[in-house]
Amino acid sequence: MLSSIANRSIIHKACRINRRNAFCHSHTISGKTPGTRWLASSSIAFDTSKAKSTPDFSDPGSAHGSKSTFEIVRAIGVFQACRIPLIVNNAERLLNLSFRILGKRLTNTLMKHTFFKHFCAGENRLEMKPVIDKLQANNIGPILDYAAENEEDEGGSTSGAFEGLTTQPPFNQPARIYDYKSEKQCDHHVEVFKECIRSVRDVSPNGFAALKVTALGNPILLERMSTIIVEVKKFFAMMDDKNTGFISRDDFLRCYDRHFHRDDQDALEETLEFLDPKNNEMIDYISFAKMLTPYTLSSFTLKCKDIGPLAMVTPSDDEIVLMKKISERLHILAEEAAHCGTRLLIDAEHSKYQPAIDSLALELQQKFNAKDTTDRPVIFNTYQCYLKDMPSRMVRDVKRAERFSFHFAAKLVRGAYMVHERKRAKSMNYSSPVHESIDDTHRCYDECIKILLQHRKEHGPGLEMMIASHNKQSIERTVQLMAELGLDSSECTVHFAQLYGMADNLTFTLGLHGYNAFKYLPYGEVHEVLPYLLRRAQENGDMLGNAGAEVNLLMKEFKKRLFRS
Repeated sequence: MLSSIANRSIIHKACRINRRNAFCHSHTISGKTPGTRWLASSSIAFDTSKAKSTPDFSDPGSAHGSKSTFEIVRAIGVFQACRIPLIVNNAERLLNLSFRILGKRLTNTLMKHTFFKHFCAGENRLEMKPVIDKLQANNIGPILDYAAENEEDEGGSTSGAFEGLTTQPPFNQPARIYDYKSEKQCDHHVEVFKECIRSVRDVSPNGFAALKVTALGNPILLERMSTIIVEVKKFFAMMDDKNTGFISRDDFLRCYDRHFHRDDQDALEETLEFLDPKNNEMIDYISFAKMLTPYTLSSFTLKCKDIGPLAMVTPSDDEIVLMKKISERLHILAEEAAHCGTRLLIDAEHSKYQPAIDSLALELQQKFNAKDTTDRPVIFNTYQCYLKDMPSRMVRDVKRAERFSFHFAAKLVRGAYMVHERKRAKSMNYSSPVHESIDDTHRCYDECIKILLQHRKEHGPGLEMMIASHNKQSIERTVQLMAELGLDSSECTVHFAQLYGMADNLTFTLGLHGYNAFKYLPYGEVHEVLPYLLRRAQENGDMLGNAGAEVNLLMKEFKKRLFRS
């Protein structure tokens, strides 16, 4: 035991010595972005035999050896509290009760030195630095995540009532109201995310910054965009009665003549040339969706013979302007990330927003992940594997990346909004998009990983993936499959990520064995981050409630120190 502790100490010390070399590659947008390896393999930093062996995720020293005794005691206390259903299920009520009795200042102070300190990196760059330094000393990179949340309330409105700009709707749609003040708030969030990107650059050029698209645009508008995208997909499916993803030119023209006035033959010929540039008489969904976007739909529905589903979802001119503003904000942040050598993770959100988010992420990927301008992806989109249609959606996006020659980059998660999705599906009387059982979700997650790893093996560089999971079995399967496929753990192909304050036995052990390990680091002022902490408790109650293995490892490390002293 003493020998293994000494060996780990030597490895950690060597990693600290070489940390500057491993993390100080600079990246610019002039020419190609260098395809440097994160933590390039080093005989000094890693024991080669360890890097090739299967990691042991049950070693308390690997998981918690770098923590102070106080941090271990605090972690045990936090996890034990999170295992009490009465606390987790009533967390918001208890917090509000504390506000009334103790006041907000004292309550926030207590939260900061307990739950906040355990699950969050800090309120600002200064507070985050020691946390990031400690992680990097253990071969773990940071993913900075500004965790202030500003979502819809139960009544369907958003905080900061949307009033001020009333759009004139096409056809017989109701007027929709958007707020200039909220637009200003979105512009403010751009500056916040810019600061996050620069912070990553300063502490770890190969790190990630995470962002939520709902912070950059009115969520009601994002839901409108999603509705448009879904209706376009349904329109194509109506023509594609065999569900092949392809329709013939004749099928398209028959449908066009049935629903639209053919008053401009030249424009129609241009449309056909766009949809079928190789003139092979076939049109696929990827081309169709690229043509019929929320920005362009109105130019088609103006020619509608009748007011159907597509006409009903057509955005007004004012809405199109606001939609383009969301895209512009994202492009500003992507430009900043490319310039800083930082990669952006686009977080997944509620399914009512996700089609719009996917579409916006695709816009960014086609530009900033283009293979003729960069050797590695800048933009990662997130795929929630508790959704039943995820494998087919992911495969379609991989094909899209191949067609338009950009790096495919995905973060795979199981999903964070299960309760919300099922509740909304029930209230609106549609089939739940979420798998019925956790076993089905596990199978979907592992299937998606296998699809991407096999594609990487067959097609070489051009695909990166992040396994964002606390499931030990999924991590072990991924590591095993990487070995079977001959994928080097030191290459920037597969990244592993867990939330800060959780699953340290996975993250720290992966880092020790030379894998690309990362921690998701939520940050922000305590009062801003409290909604995040409450959601994390509610959405991950089962995971936290079953944190017995985590507590056991912490207790083993704590007892070892007691006996050693």
